[in-house]
Amino acid sequence: MPTAPVIRSDVPGSFARGVFHERHPELIRQVLDALPYGPAERASLERLLAESTAGVLEPLPAGAHDRVQWSAWGEGLWGRPWGEAPFLWAESYFYRRLLDATGYFGPGAWQGVDPFAPFKEAELAGAAVDDELAALDTFEGGGAERRHADALLSSALWGNRADLSFRITAEEGSDAQGDGPAASGLLCDDSEALWAALDDAPDGRVAVIADNAGRELLPDLVLIDHLLTGGRAAEVVLYVKPQPYFVSDATMADVLATVRRLRAAPGHAEAIGRRLWRALDRGRLAVRTHPFFCAPLPYRDLPADLRAELAGAVMTILKGDLNYRRLVGDRLWPPTTSFAGVTGHFPSPVAALRTLKSDVIVGLDAATAAALDGTGEAWRTSGRHAVVQVNRGT
Repeated sequence: MPTAPVIRSDVPGSFARGVFHERHPELIRQVLDALPYGPAERASLERLLAESTAGVLEPLPAGAHDRVQWSAWGEGLWGRPWGEAPFLWAESYFYRRLLDATGYFGPGAWQGVDPFAPFKEAELAGAAVDDELAALDTFEGGGAERRHADALLSSALWGNRADLSFRITAEEGSDAQGDGPAASGLLCDDSEALWAALDDAPDGRVAVIADNAGRELLPDLVLIDHLLTGGRAAEVVLYVKPQPYFVSDATMADVLATVRRLRAAPGHAEAIGRRLWRALDRGRLAVRTHPFFCAPLPYRDLPADLRAELAGAVMTILKGDLNYRRLVGDRLWPPTTSFAGVTGHFPSPVAALRTLKSDVIVGLDAATAAALDGTGEAWRTSGRHAVVQVNRGT
């Protein structure tokens, strides 16, 4: 198994350091502005911010339901500066501590209140979503099936980009100029292999591991509807987070809110919402979760029960940047590292739909990597580039 340095947040000028020292302070401010937390919660959030930027890692408080588990995960890290922990681990722990600081785990009145709900709700209710849902009318029954499928796949890939969303197609998939993958934005496109794998096993179960709620979960659900109604899956299992995580990560509450948003819309969006609701009711679409989805660990460390569950899928589709980091390992891989080589541990054939928003990337050819490096831009973290990468296994 090849290896590479683990990404940490103590490197001056690095993207990871910027997350802790620039993004997290802004996030705390937004959380405090979004909900009327009291003095105790506000003080706890300020302490967390100070600790995570200039202090050392402290374990969860006595009595925390998952203290034993986190104590084991953090063995050897407690008492050390946050920046010395692996970036993926430290980010996960930051969000776990944020839930404690806001009272999410009780026993007070803030128990179970998602601190990120105002952001998710505002995004889902926005006028831009109305436009995206209306755009579905132009796709349904309006063109070749494969072009339709590619458009929905691209929407799921680029769903967080307001200028693309449902209007994206294989021919219209970028606002960039020039030739080649570095210019188009799509750096690796294994969509042909994805469709082939699904077409080879139309009676199988497809697993989808969700990333964000709101405008990203919406095209994910539309794609799932297409898989179920288009004969590419007999059953879909959608995996979500068991609790709020990384600001906008999807939970069961977000799935229900998104399906309701579809059902309340006119036209084809409403029909998709009704079909999804019926699929949930009849078990063709199942929503599941597992504590591991909020663990600070790579998918190489899948617990036995979840590994066995995913092993039964004809394909697992992983959405988003965080799932990609967990799939390939949050390391400074050479970009030409084989995607198959670092994902062979996964228990089923696997596809990654990922917009680049962090440093880790594998599976590029040397010419593409060189062209991107030659631009002088932060192409790994800008969100302007994406990959569709597939490992069908043996």
